Amino acid sequence: MSTTQPTTTIGKAANFAETRAGASVLVREFGRKIFPSHWSFMLGEVALYSFVIVILSGTFLTFFFTPAMGEMHYQGPWAPLRGIEISEAYNSTLAISFEIRGGLFIRQMHHWGALLFVAALSIHMLRVFFTGAFRRPRELNWIVGVLLVIMGMAAGFTGYSLPDDLLSGNGLRIIDGIVKSLPLVGTYLSFFIFGGEFPGTDIVARLYSLHIMIVPALLIALIGIHLVFVVVHKHTQYPGAGNTEKNVVGEPVLPTFAAKGGGFFFLIFGLVSLISALFTINPIWNYGPYDPSPVSAGTQPDWYIGWADGFLRIVPGWLEFYIAGWPISLNINSAVVVMGGVFGAMFIYPFFESWLLKDKREHHILDRPRNNPTRTAIGVAGIIFYCNMWAAASGDIVAVFFQMSLNDMIYIFRILFFVGPIIGYIITKRMCIGLQRKDREIALHGRETANIIRLPHGEFLERHEALPPHKLWKLTAFESPSHTPAEPNEDGKITGLEKFRAKLSKFFFEDRVSPVTKRELDASHHDHDSVESNTHNQIGY
Repeated sequence: MSTTQPTTTIGKAANFAETRAGASVLVREFGRKIFPSHWSFMLGEVALYSFVIVILSGTFLTFFFTPAMGEMHYQGPWAPLRGIEISEAYNSTLAISFEIRGGLFIRQMHHWGALLFVAALSIHMLRVFFTGAFRRPRELNWIVGVLLVIMGMAAGFTGYSLPDDLLSGNGLRIIDGIVKSLPLVGTYLSFFIFGGEFPGTDIVARLYSLHIMIVPALLIALIGIHLVFVVVHKHTQYPGAGNTEKNVVGEPVLPTFAAKGGGFFFLIFGLVSLISALFTINPIWNYGPYDPSPVSAGTQPDWYIGWADGFLRIVPGWLEFYIAGWPISLNINSAVVVMGGVFGAMFIYPFFESWLLKDKREHHILDRPRNNPTRTAIGVAGIIFYCNMWAAASGDIVAVFFQMSLNDMIYIFRILFFVGPIIGYIITKRMCIGLQRKDREIALHGRETANIIRLPHGEFLERHEALPPHKLWKLTAFESPSHTPAEPNEDGKITGLEKFRAKLSKFFFEDRVSPVTKRELDASHHDHDSVESNTHNQIGY
């Protein structure tokens, strides 16, 4: 039996890939993967393409950056710093900015790309949260997403700490203070991290290893795991006519989505290039080398780190006391507790909601945020909590701009720290319930046409138009979480934990709007047809 061997170069390459790696199976499985056409799914693409830009630009920068703390006197082209004692790391960063052709442009692309990566990743996570895409079987993928956010923040912090300028030095000094405030182990951890007393002799080299090797490797691994989960679990879908678990609306990866994705990558690349060419970011030549003596009011960390800095600015200074001679500095190390609490809550929320609702089903259809008022309200409360601390990091700038007392700004942010999320939760939940009631009214009575008619006896009526099937499906095809009473266990007993879950469930889901049933729709359509018929008869149709 003989087999026909390919003769063209492409055919030989395809045959090699098939015989060695079973490429046809990979292409068949991955190429037929349906990617939804809704615009919100592009947020993940923006994050992925931004990460590619960061990797490419960062590779260029590694050829010229010197990760060393050796001291020298600056003799470069930037006259205001000439003759000043600086580190080798700061000198190489200045050389990249002023002496390497295209260096400043690539350096700014690296920084803007990193900001866009964390921003797109964060918004993507918000989309997943508000639509309920984290539910079973995607809980592990949600955890991978949270780890990606943490690693993105770590990559950003280790990156902007490398130049050894005034801003990065202040950031490292804050980290050193937080680490040293940890009871018992703080001073030892600080000595281990910095290789001695702050700032140490090789902290830049250690951060450099983290920034170019360890953190990117973890990011690449997490992105790979995320994509595997996406292929295995398939994409979720928004509700609508035809959007069911077996009838997915979208485009196959090959060739349609791959072609669009390639074009979209170059659009993102062009946008980052344009921003990098027009807007300066992190001008280290204005800050100068790190020196603990200058008061650097007005300098701000990158936005994704700023919320932790904002918390340190508003926490009261009297939260420090001694236990058996050991200082407990809650005015500093409480930042670790808050950050750990935020990420811990993100990790456990999918399992918390499943436990609260006793919901173990698989979910492949997304929620409209208004149809789950409690979850949406919790998300908005979290956003307000984050934004308040983020704004507090700029409290000094806000005070100067609006000619207010800095102390007043601190008290305002302290009050909003507690009150803001509560107000946001209440307002958001009431808005969602109001939108649900409006949707229910539209589904039952149709769309307002602004066509006003007057009957012979003087009554004015507005004509309503029945919704198309796909819009009616969107307004009616959803699940509304309901309160689940306490249930006995296998021994017939209701445990204390179960009673607590039932009370919490009642608090969260007792106030709800039920979806429109088919019986209500049929009755509404019958009444509507009767009214239309009577109206036509009265006005002589």
